[in-house]
Amino acid sequence: MDAISTSTLFILLGILILVSAYFSSSETGMMSINRYRLKHLENEGHRGAMRVQKLLQRQDRLIGLILIGNNAVNIAAASIATILCIRLFGDVWGLAVANFGLTLVLLIFAEVTPKTLAALYPEKISFPSSFILLPLLTLLYPLVWLINGICNSILMVLRINPINDQGQNLSREELRTVVHEAGTMIPKKHQDMLVSILDLEQVTAEDIMVPRSDIVAIDINDDWKDIQRQLVNAQHTRVLLYRDTIDDAVGFVHMRDALRLLSKDQFTKASLLRAVREIYFTPESTPLHTLMYKFQAVKERIGLVVDEYGDIQGLVTLEDILEEIIGDFTTSILPDHSKEANVQPDGSVLVDGSANVRELNKEMDWVFPTEGPKTLNGLILEALEYIPEANVCLRVAGYPLEIIEIKDNMVKTVRVMPAFYVTPTQSTADL
Repeated sequence: MDAISTSTLFILLGILILVSAYFSSSETGMMSINRYRLKHLENEGHRGAMRVQKLLQRQDRLIGLILIGNNAVNIAAASIATILCIRLFGDVWGLAVANFGLTLVLLIFAEVTPKTLAALYPEKISFPSSFILLPLLTLLYPLVWLINGICNSILMVLRINPINDQGQNLSREELRTVVHEAGTMIPKKHQDMLVSILDLEQVTAEDIMVPRSDIVAIDINDDWKDIQRQLVNAQHTRVLLYRDTIDDAVGFVHMRDALRLLSKDQFTKASLLRAVREIYFTPESTPLHTLMYKFQAVKERIGLVVDEYGDIQGLVTLEDILEEIIGDFTTSILPDHSKEANVQPDGSVLVDGSANVRELNKEMDWVFPTEGPKTLNGLILEALEYIPEANVCLRVAGYPLEIIEIKDNMVKTVRVMPAFYVTPTQSTADL
């Protein structure tokens, strides 16, 4: 070293610091790159992404290669810095200046700055670095293999699999977070649709079905003129036919079939029964994604929901499932509340007691519990444990409620007040 000039040593030291900065930035860039974007770029044929993906297939070897290079460079830099400082400051002060000065220089120029830059722009650092790291891995493979073999053996003694690929797959909640974090890259409406698709597995037919009491159906044993009038006034394209009680369901008749019979002057009760389509039954606990696949398999768009005893509990359609994904179908371009929830001037909301709790939560951005009763009436009865009279007040999930009307042993109308508003004269019961 005595034959090498001081200026040459300074140049060598600068080069070593730059090489150390390269290894540090490469390590951070490789480890912090977005794996899902990397996979997307690889599928599109991006060469840099393909090289990086190849390196990341065995992270232990990549880390071993980078650390071998980085440590070798740092040790060489420390040796040169020590010689330089001894020449400039003598034997006593030279070692102190070399240790302190080189540590500071390496931290600033070879660690913190390049790693911060790589964390901010991982692709711009990783893709060019792969040009050097891939051939370097081939060149130093025996040494990398030896060191990784020793390290992996130690990890295996600790019962740790060094090439375990855990953590690469996203759970439903993690995927939900990714969708929300997309920000303006994915429109808000599309984010809601994607999240709703993820939730289909957690929502059952019972959660979205039209309750038994609200099913529009026609008793085939009624007078023929009454049946004709009901068909003419029907608001749906498919109407359920039954005998005497809805439990004795006959089938669904499509308005198109009824019109065809009418056009051919064959519109009789017998011909209407022949046009009836077979009923598809589904258990109330069927998840929506399963029900959607079943509808697709049997080419149906409507079915009846039954409980564990086979009793009809409600009706579900393909449109109900689609509304869970994209929201309510509407012909109005202006947002409006449903007929079941009417906002009052004082900020309170008059709600029909038969309103579905899940739909109210989605529409009004409320947080009523959805694990128990499906309707607001059921939620109130569960909280009170008796059938109340009008003007009784209670609090459910932090929302003050006032029962406005009771009819047929059911809560017909409820006033839901803002959570921060409570009338002093109210008596409350908490759920």
